[in-house]
Amino acid sequence: MYLNKLSLVNFKNYKQAEFELSPEVNCFVGMNGAGKTNLLDAVHYLSMCKSYLNPVDRQNINFDEKFFVLQGEWFKEQKKIDIYCAVKAGSKKVFKKNKVEYEKLAQHIGLFPSVMISPYDRNLISEGSELRRKWMDGIIAQFDRGFLDNLTKYVKVVEQRNAVLKQMGSFGFFNRESIDVWDDQLVRYGQMVYERRKDFISDFTPVFQKYYALISGSKEEVGFEYKSQLHDADFMELVRQAERNDLRKQYSTVGVHKDDLIFTINGHPIKKFGSQGQQKSYLTALRLAQFEWLKEQLNVVPILMLDDIFDKLDNERVQRLMELVHQHEFGQVLVTDTDKERVEQIFKAIEVPIRLFEIEKNELEEVNHE
Repeated sequence: MYLNKLSLVNFKNYKQAEFELSPEVNCFVGMNGAGKTNLLDAVHYLSMCKSYLNPVDRQNINFDEKFFVLQGEWFKEQKKIDIYCAVKAGSKKVFKKNKVEYEKLAQHIGLFPSVMISPYDRNLISEGSELRRKWMDGIIAQFDRGFLDNLTKYVKVVEQRNAVLKQMGSFGFFNRESIDVWDDQLVRYGQMVYERRKDFISDFTPVFQKYYALISGSKEEVGFEYKSQLHDADFMELVRQAERNDLRKQYSTVGVHKDDLIFTINGHPIKKFGSQGQQKSYLTALRLAQFEWLKEQLNVVPILMLDDIFDKLDNERVQRLMELVHQHEFGQVLVTDTDKERVEQIFKAIEVPIRLFEIEKNELEEVNHE
């Protein structure tokens, strides 16, 4: 699978752009702020129906415009597939496959997988639990539609239950029948989400540990601590015990929407006990493991996107990553960097041909290579 053509209209800093890609390595070079990352984000949109960087769709529309359109021509199993995405302020997001609109965006998830390694990944360590839950759920959802359905229903149940709690709190009364119907669904869908997350972490951990050893060359013990209120308690019992507190706070205080994933090194949180180099190795290994996991589960080679990492990783880690590229572990690769000569030298050293694009003032120009 690979992306053959990409077209952008009014997307972020691009009024209009269209270009063809190589099925192998594509490099986009330019100054900071030129829009290199935005091109990768456009690919992420066509893959996951959302931005990698900004989840608010309308904020990805070019300044002073009212809509954006992204189009991609993909080749999968030797068949050409056209994907169309349109976002208009105040309207529903539209996604089409070969001119036929999806009834639900969930139908698209997992068809054209992609994985991005980016400096923004550090937020997975530094920020709150919601980001880590979304990372974990985003992987599972691409190969398990049942999980995505249960998670979507669970989120809606939490919203409805919170609305009932707020109404009860405002009027100062408690209605057992009104809350019971949401409690039952909260437990039903939440329990299935919990079990799937737990199984995923168990299976994913050894894949991640393998890549950490490859990237870092170190022997630290790395892993994940899955924190959930459901580990040692019956979910419905937890809900009943939290009832009075929920009513006082007017929102649901227990459930899988409170889960967290603690990234660990030698049994301790890497956020507090990992060096900068260890954190970089951890995050790179996390994404490479995600790549392999999706590849195996979907039987499709995802697109690998490397955003400005040559400037952020030390030479040793870059060399180890490039060795994997040289061994053809990956299919189509998209790379951004500020230094044209550095990119050329890195791929020349491992004898990997590239298609090079220079970006200046929101314009792309392909640089010919032998």
